[in-house]
Order: sequence, then C-alpha cells, then structure tokens
Amino acid sequence: MRLLIAVVTLLSIMALAFWAYRENYATQASLREMERLQQEIGDLREALTLQKAEWAYLNRPERLRDLVALNFERVPLLPLDPGQFRKVGDVAMPLPPLPFAPDLNAVDVSGTLPVNEEPL
Repeated sequence: MRLLIAVVTLLSIMALAFWAYRENYATQASLREMERLQQEIGDLREALTLQKAEWAYLNRPERLRDLVALNFERVPLLPLDPGQFRKVGDVAMPLPPLPFAPDLNAVDVSGTLPVNEEPL
C-alpha cells in the first residue's frame, strides 16, 4: 500500500512539474508577443506623429496661398463669401417614390405571358 501511495505521489509530482514547465514556456511566449505588439504600437504612433507633422507642414497657409496663385488659371479657387450659401428650404428635394409604381417599360424575357396580354 505504501508503494502504491509513493508511486501515485511521484506520478502526481511529475505531472505537476510537466504542467508548470509548459505553463512557464507559454507565459514567456505570451510576454514576448506582448512586447512585440507594444513595439509595433509604438512604431505606429511614431509614424502617425510624423504624418501629422507632415500634414501640418503641407497645409501651411502661405504654401497654400502660393499654390493657389500658381495654379489659378487651371483651377480658379476663390475665397468663400456668405452669398454662396443658401438655406436648406431653397434646395429642391426629389419627391418620395410611390408605394407601388409599376415599371411601364418592363419586358417579358421569360416568354410566359401570352402575346396579347401586357405586363402589369
């Protein structure tokens, strides 16, 4: 009986050691993946900061003013004035569709209608 208890205890200790070994390596792999993702996030944030700085540089008012003056013949851009704006009520809106509007230009391509009947 003592031998059986010793063998079961030894096998339990070996199983727990194997489990701890696998968990240790799984944890280390997860930590490496997390560090890689954090590095990628940092690189993307740096790239975004660079792109924002470049966007701000390209949208400088004096640069845009020079581009407008240079290309005015091809693209006549003028400043907006209040007379160019209208109220929403001034815009002609399309009428809503009818709940059932038959298509008067329908063609029977299946050949199931008799020749003297017209489609709905």
